Amino acid sequence: MKTFKLTAITATLLAASSFSQLASAEGSLSANIGYVSEYHFRGIQQTGAGSTSAGLDYENGGFYVGTWAADVADGLEVDFYAGYGFELDSGIALGAGVTTYQYTGDFDSAYNEINLSAGYEMFSFEYSVGTWDGIDGDESNPEADYSFIGLSLEFGSFSGTIGSWGKDFEGEYFELAYGTEIGGFDVGVGVIVSGADLDDDEAMYFSLSKSFDL
Repeated sequence: MKTFKLTAITATLLAASSFSQLASAEGSLSANIGYVSEYHFRGIQQTGAGSTSAGLDYENGGFYVGTWAADVADGLEVDFYAGYGFELDSGIALGAGVTTYQYTGDFDSAYNEINLSAGYEMFSFEYSVGTWDGIDGDESNPEADYSFIGLSLEFGSFSGTIGSWGKDFEGEYFELAYGTEIGGFDVGVGVIVSGADLDDDEAMYFSLSKSFDL
């Protein structure tokens, strides 16, 4: 298992210092730490072994902004995101935001997305469009545009997601997960089945996380 990089913890602490003045006036500031035995993102394997993570979120009304960092196969994935969400009288929840995924090391380059979401009772829907920066100096991997559609269902402690990539990227996956709380920690187990255009594999993972207010 990899040891969590000190730079990820440092980045989270620096972000906490930046957000603390906002949270002291109004709104809420929270942090999270986690571990997953095998990290997959939208059906694509990011690590073949354990990955640790840390994140920070500020919320005020429907507005949110945050950062999250995780161990990947080579270096760190560091995400920054912001957006706004609200719920209609009918119970339908809508949201819009932006996300950027940045990588250290040689694992990958950068992804920049616009995210739209909707939810009603146990159902939620995500649609994202983005641009991948490509690999510097590699003409066989130029900048590419992509889209992602995800449909999720939550029933008690169980959840299921079907996701599909589009445009310059292709591939589908299915994920089934179970989560519960034990001793103040969120504990989960899940199975991911990826199509031939992604990992063409089946994987089971275990996750452990903790969130707390600052």
